[in-house]
Amino acid sequence: MGAASSEPEPPPGPLKGAGFAAEVSWVRSWRSLVAGLGGTVSGLERSLAARRRPQQQQRGPGEKLPRLGEKLATGWPLPQFVSLFLPEFPIRPPLGQQQLKILGFVAKGSFGTVLKVLDCGREKVFAVKVVPKVEVLRRDTLKQCKEEVSIQKQVSHPFVHCLGDSWQGQRHLFIMCTYCSTGDLYTLWASSGRLAEATIRLFAAELALVLGYLHDLGIVHRDVKMENILLDERGHLKLTDFGLSRHLRRGERAYTICGTLQYMAPEVLSGGPYSHSADWWSLGVLLFTLAAGKFPVPPERDHLAMLASVNRCSYESPGSLSWGLSLLLSELLCRNPLRRLRYLHHFKSHLFFRGLPFDAELLQKHPVDVVVAARQAQEAALESSVAFADFDCDLPASLRRPWPG
Repeated sequence: MGAASSEPEPPPGPLKGAGFAAEVSWVRSWRSLVAGLGGTVSGLERSLAARRRPQQQQRGPGEKLPRLGEKLATGWPLPQFVSLFLPEFPIRPPLGQQQLKILGFVAKGSFGTVLKVLDCGREKVFAVKVVPKVEVLRRDTLKQCKEEVSIQKQVSHPFVHCLGDSWQGQRHLFIMCTYCSTGDLYTLWASSGRLAEATIRLFAAELALVLGYLHDLGIVHRDVKMENILLDERGHLKLTDFGLSRHLRRGERAYTICGTLQYMAPEVLSGGPYSHSADWWSLGVLLFTLAAGKFPVPPERDHLAMLASVNRCSYESPGSLSWGLSLLLSELLCRNPLRRLRYLHHFKSHLFFRGLPFDAELLQKHPVDVVVAARQAQEAALESSVAFADFDCDLPASLRRPWPG
């Protein structure tokens, strides 16, 4: 919590040119006020929403499912609880007045909830990440949340799960992307076990292209892991979840300890300094796990214990792997980031990728058999819609029941 403020009430109008420092100042004041009220964040937020909630739109007799999000009053000055999240999260309904229907649940994490929705106007399915505003302010992650959307708007790559739209309701932020029906790489690995080297070679090339592209843009992902890699209908990869990403120009260094313990590079676990090469370590852990059927280092209780385990591990590849793959893993899982394999042109000339074109269009030419087979088995299950009385209401309470899909 920040220090107590003598002015707990927010300014009446929106932030105009004050920059992020002004946003942080107000957030700290708001958090201090909440602490003084005994931490009743949800109660305070419900009170604010109740005072500003517009009249609910009347549903037609045949309309069983709600719109995803709601129209906010656009008169100026805007409430501070709305203007804080501008301009990354506009206050307009998604895609004009087209209706989005909730079809099912995709994932739930500390970041929020991901839902599967149908855009009725375009007859296309999307994934929508729903983040409670109150949690963003409680965790002091406003800058991180805005930067996630800013980065995704900047990125456009065949192997990246790109942003479709973003907006805000009274109580939630919404981030919409295309829906990948095949699931994620972790689910495939958990069901299939060790993958064939031909599949690993393809996945490694696609991820190398993505990381090289992001690093050239001055972006470090910081959470490369199987759960954050989606698979499209033909089995090719889509890197997702830029919630921990940040802009980091070449030569700059970061110090925040963040990511997933089992994938974090030793320089990240130790508190930095670190740079883009930390992403290549995470790629090494991912490829090792796909090839060996197990993580190189078991998870630990915290980053200090994990650092000790990482420094003790020998990272010896299984004897069944080819020399090219063993060499690639040893070069990625190098504790010294300056000696680590970390440039795309080194991947292109590496022994393991001999004869493989580093071209996104050519890599996508053929489907990935193991993924297509898993998808066909998955399609045998039937899906059904789930109705909500009001989407932008008490979302956690609505999610207590089981979800299909």
